[in-house]
Amino acid sequence: MAPQVPGLLVRRIAADILDGVLLRKRALDEQWEDQSALRAVSERDRALTRRLVATVLRRLGTLRHIVSRLLEHGLPSGVPRLESALLLGAAQILFLDVADHAAVDLSVRLVRGDRRSAPYAGLVNAVLRRLARERRRLVADLDPLVLDTPAWLMRRWSAAYGVEIARAIAAVHATDPPLDLTARGDPAKLAAKLGGSVLPTGTVRLLSRGPVSHLPGYSEGEWWVQDAAAALPAKLLGNVRGLRVADLCAAPGGKTAQLALAGAHVVAVDQSPTRLARLRENLARLALQAEIVVADATSWQEGPFDGVLLDAPCSATGTIRRHPDIPWLKSEADLEPLTALQRALFEQACRLLKPGGVLVYSTCSLEPEEGEHIVTWALGRNPALRRKPITPDEVGGLAELITREGDLRTLPCHLADSEDPRARGLDGFFAARLEKR
Repeated sequence: MAPQVPGLLVRRIAADILDGVLLRKRALDEQWEDQSALRAVSERDRALTRRLVATVLRRLGTLRHIVSRLLEHGLPSGVPRLESALLLGAAQILFLDVADHAAVDLSVRLVRGDRRSAPYAGLVNAVLRRLARERRRLVADLDPLVLDTPAWLMRRWSAAYGVEIARAIAAVHATDPPLDLTARGDPAKLAAKLGGSVLPTGTVRLLSRGPVSHLPGYSEGEWWVQDAAAALPAKLLGNVRGLRVADLCAAPGGKTAQLALAGAHVVAVDQSPTRLARLRENLARLALQAEIVVADATSWQEGPFDGVLLDAPCSATGTIRRHPDIPWLKSEADLEPLTALQRALFEQACRLLKPGGVLVYSTCSLEPEEGEHIVTWALGRNPALRRKPITPDEVGGLAELITREGDLRTLPCHLADSEDPRARGLDGFFAARLEKR
């Protein structure tokens, strides 16, 4: 057997994952777990594979636009590997530190290795070589913030937050995210140990890193990965020490860990046994305890509870920076069934809450229908509920994260004062705190 060309296996795996996202609508992370070929490559090659896929997905609109300008007759139908090879080659030429000749050669080899795309190897070679020669002209008149954001999302964000903020959100999505950690102990000590910084909210943020499991303190359970915005909803329940708290839709468990660390008696509920298995693993590594229940939270009848945290399933459009496949997997039509589920979950959460108890409802969505509108609907429907406004001091003094109604609304373009683009931003989250009278 001929020896493998260096870098070709990585491109083949990346192309397989891209085809899964763009053609079969499979989530990137789901495919990542299923890719047996990844287990045979080095950590460095795994990181490169992820970077290749993420770069194509972050800049997909721009890449497709440029490739289409270089194809006189468009892409032939029935040859999926052809587009993925062109996109990967173009992404390396335009956005990654890969030599042009290597990007071209590996894309040509990629199509030659596929029976249906092999006849187009010459086309791939010609298109990518021309792109390398004419890149400045080809990108000069483009607006990547619009091209790389599906029109339905840009329209919705412009309506909800204004055109300027919508464009700022899109700009953040074009950059790699930092790694955010929640510390079991003193965040300042952990930041010093790992070479990170402490955000106003108490999250530890890292920029340069290798595999997460290789970082100091991982095996000892000194921290867990959790975006700075995702760490806020659990804190809004206040002092939960000794209280009985339900964490609905709990997996993968970051919020459960926060509540357990704060001294609550936590019941973590999720309908996915697979995701709850990961929650168990995380709690075991962190040496934290929680009662774990496999159940559909819309019909689960236990209780009553002093507090309920409902981080509801949603479109996840607030997490696009970390999950660049989301814009190409979701559509506006997904919102209606999701909001119906969110209303059902909210009603059940209210039933589980004892009088005087506190409910925190959150979603990692930028869409008002999944946040503000759900709370307005719930308050109008249930006179026993009242909003308990969130104050800036509960979120590190960041007043810009609090709405006029006293809810939490984080945007990817918040925390923008760092000079390093990689250190800016956080996930888009909504959270509201309500009390049952």
